[in-house]
Amino acid sequence: MLERTRASLESSPIIMKNGYPYVVNPILDGVPRMDPDVLREITDRMLEIGDFDCDLILAPEAMALPFASIVSLETNVPYAIIRKRSYGFDDEIRIDKSTGYATSSMYINDIRPGERIAIIDDVVSTGGTLKSIVDAIRARGCEVTELIVAVNKSADVEKVSEILGIRIKYVIGLDVVDGRPVCKH
Repeated sequence: MLERTRASLESSPIIMKNGYPYVVNPILDGVPRMDPDVLREITDRMLEIGDFDCDLILAPEAMALPFASIVSLETNVPYAIIRKRSYGFDDEIRIDKSTGYATSSMYINDIRPGERIAIIDDVVSTGGTLKSIVDAIRARGCEVTELIVAVNKSADVEKVSEILGIRIKYVIGLDVVDGRPVCKH
């Protein structure tokens, strides 16, 4: 299982960004083009490990969107996008986030207090992005029902889950060993 996904990740080049080993792969970046079989493997696995007992699927742009749209179609649960730009709506939530290689803002629109929300993302590394999103959703009075990511790059996903107060489910693990990507699970 996940043979094509594993092969795709393990054949990826790595570039350094501020001392951070950045794996360049269509799952994580959209570069190069995405193999439909890889997309299918990942979303099939997300559907297996996720409950999706929720009112809304929330996904940060850009690379989580293909996964969220397919899961939405398969579960009949609507999805919303966490955007990188503001629209200035009254109910908009601004999230300031910091990752291993960048600091930026994201914006959530159209979530309502009391909603049960599943979050889908492409990767977890430090957990900074997910923490910012989870904190903002909870502050709005919503419940985060589950966190599902395609690729776990965290050295200690259990610790990140503990900090977030919710278990992170992931499709495949990825590490960088001797300058090369290596899948784990």
